[in-house]
Amino acid sequence: MQKTFVLDTSVLIHDSDAMFVFADNKVVIPMTVIEELDNLKKYRDDVGFSARKAIRNLDLLRKKNNLFKGVEINNGGLLMVIPEKNSGDWPPGLDKNKKDNLIIKVAYDLLKSEKKVIFVSKDLNARIKADVLGIEAQDYEKEKVKIDQFEKGWFDVKVNDKIINEFYKDGKISIEKLKIDFTPFPNSYFLLKSETDENKSAIGKYDEKLNEIKPLKYDLKPVWGISALNLEQRFAFDLLLDPDINLVCLLGPAGTGKTLLAIAAGLKLSLDLKIYKKLLVSRPIVPLGKDIGYLPGSKEEKLSVWMQPIYDNLYFILNRTNYAAPNEQKSRRYGSLSVVDYFIETGFLELAAVTYIRGRSIPDQYIIIDEAQNLTPHEMKTIISRVGHNSKIVLAGDPFQIDNPYLDSESNGLVYVAQKFKGQKIAGYIMLSKTERSPLASLAAEIL
Repeated sequence: MQKTFVLDTSVLIHDSDAMFVFADNKVVIPMTVIEELDNLKKYRDDVGFSARKAIRNLDLLRKKNNLFKGVEINNGGLLMVIPEKNSGDWPPGLDKNKKDNLIIKVAYDLLKSEKKVIFVSKDLNARIKADVLGIEAQDYEKEKVKIDQFEKGWFDVKVNDKIINEFYKDGKISIEKLKIDFTPFPNSYFLLKSETDENKSAIGKYDEKLNEIKPLKYDLKPVWGISALNLEQRFAFDLLLDPDINLVCLLGPAGTGKTLLAIAAGLKLSLDLKIYKKLLVSRPIVPLGKDIGYLPGSKEEKLSVWMQPIYDNLYFILNRTNYAAPNEQKSRRYGSLSVVDYFIETGFLELAAVTYIRGRSIPDQYIIIDEAQNLTPHEMKTIISRVGHNSKIVLAGDPFQIDNPYLDSESNGLVYVAQKFKGQKIAGYIMLSKTERSPLASLAAEIL
């Protein structure tokens, strides 16, 4: 039975090609959605880009046939753009002046003539309204990840003492000897624990070429004064410090050290080892609709408000080292303020809003995207496709703390990228869970 899917504006902003993914069913786009896309197309961020691309898709279909009558898509599917009916029953309890409600009204009217109507929206409140009115409502699922099935990036395996002894003796152990019932993926990690002695264990990284577990390459030594405080952070540092891994995803709640570890590794690889020429740090500006234009001052002054967490981590790291900017006296307040200023003035450190990454090519740089859980899969694709030759990108964020109203723990770009790149030789991810910021922060994470 052919189904009728009514798409909300939020779906086309999330994925401008969403109108083509419903197989051979009927896709209905209300006229109000076209009006909202028209209002959004002027923005220079990814929302504006998605709006413009969705409009271009509709224009190409319009050239094939009248959109009101319907255009064939997907070998039997049909796409229609229809206006809202002014007459007829108005759904009880809905404000007629709200555009979201006008879109829901289209689905409500279609129920009278269509056998199976499904309202699709990324807006949770819109889905609730539709459900109350008896309309089947769904989230847009195409780019979703089952978070309850999301692996943490490392495996805890119990083995006999002989296995652990052989690992320490030979510096490797074959996967076959572990007799596990799952297939590890490249750049995943193992904690081998003794079946008889709880104090006996070993950790290693999976080598897919040799099908072996080998010791970590980068372990235990402090990185710019920062030491790994738990097992997950040791795994994270091993990923961050490996120049052969071009993409790293660090997922975890606040205080687990994601940004701190990423910055410390970036300073090591860039200033000490000279692998990269500079650091580029970016964050999505979600609270102001991804637009920093409402704040006074220059671009740098506007960004300083949103980049304060980056400054805080830099100050913390530099205060734990003896590094000083050439010919500069350290600030009494931070002990390293002049160093950060020196990094920015000389171009070694660049702070940029995600909005300004579009269209760039970024070679020879160590890139950190903080708060990446607030980005859509499409925005992630835009950012990662900007990464040039000899660059490394680190995506850090908490998939359960999302400010973007149209994303959740399963649809955000961070978990999407981590899942999609799982199994790739040049990528890896770690899910961090233990808060190390302070005893208070750790306790708050547990009881609040």
